[in-house]
Amino acid sequence: MSEADFDPAVLAQFLDDRFGPAPLTLERIAGGQSNPTYFVTHGGHEMVLRKQPKGPILRGAHAVDREFRVLTALHPTGVPVPRPILFHDGAEVVGTPFYLMERVAGRIFADGALSQADRSERRALWMGLADAMAQMHAIRPEDVGLADFGKPGNYFERQIRRWSRQWAESPHPPLPDLDRLAEWLVAHQPADDGRVSLAHGDFRMGNVIFHPTEPRVVAILDWELSTLGHPLADLGFCCMAWHTAPDEYGGLLGLDLAAEGLPDEAAFTARYMAQSPGMAPLTPFHVAFALFRYAVIWVGIADRVRAGNAAGADATRHAGMASRIARRGVEVIDGHHVL
Repeated sequence: MSEADFDPAVLAQFLDDRFGPAPLTLERIAGGQSNPTYFVTHGGHEMVLRKQPKGPILRGAHAVDREFRVLTALHPTGVPVPRPILFHDGAEVVGTPFYLMERVAGRIFADGALSQADRSERRALWMGLADAMAQMHAIRPEDVGLADFGKPGNYFERQIRRWSRQWAESPHPPLPDLDRLAEWLVAHQPADDGRVSLAHGDFRMGNVIFHPTEPRVVAILDWELSTLGHPLADLGFCCMAWHTAPDEYGGLLGLDLAAEGLPDEAAFTARYMAQSPGMAPLTPFHVAFALFRYAVIWVGIADRVRAGNAAGADATRHAGMASRIARRGVEVIDGHHVL
């Protein structure tokens, strides 16, 4: 048992009661900044446990019940997600609500440059990521019981308001770039085109599992921020990789893409658009919005570090990330990174 923030014996008894007595092994997964996550092996069951962090949390944040609901809705459709196993909304087992899902075998790449993959496969892996996003967005929420999973319409207006409010309420030191981004986004919102899909909210290379040998996504992970929204929000978020540096959470900015076997942003976007008929084009607004929202997420991480309840052991090292991501957003709206 390693670094659990709860008593493993209580979880062991809970699982014994449901699956029959068996040995339990527990391993905390490093890298998560939000919901603590563990590998759980109980007899022949290989699972992943996701729970809320300890301590006070923002209203609506760390909604593991919503994650479990999405997995339950999508798993029968063929969209690559882990099989959901159970959800428990009490705090008596691991200290907070939690859920269990199957552990999916495959490869996770921590950086957009895919440094752990062979150069010859890197382009295909990025195309596989575009394919999985298009497949996810093709699902109609009302067809899978998610019609009430969020408010349809005016997605960007509501999101800008939400994240601006979270930034305004944060005790974080001032960030003029973040203020400027918020003002620019309000002034440059595109007209709502009525497009609604299941929006993942954190769709990026590090949040999927690829097949062990093929450039194909077999599981989309980390659905904490999912809601009904505009699909271009996910595409813009994923495209942040081309507007952030390798030391800014694994971006591609400054790399020789061709030499590294990586696609450019246009090729990745074209792959997605080819499977998304009628989609409006991706614009600087969508990428700037993604960078704004991501910067505010990093503000929240820094706030949790100060409060002493950040999930990621390395969160302190990234405490300045909000400022850097906000600066990248300003570069996009100033035209330094042309889409």
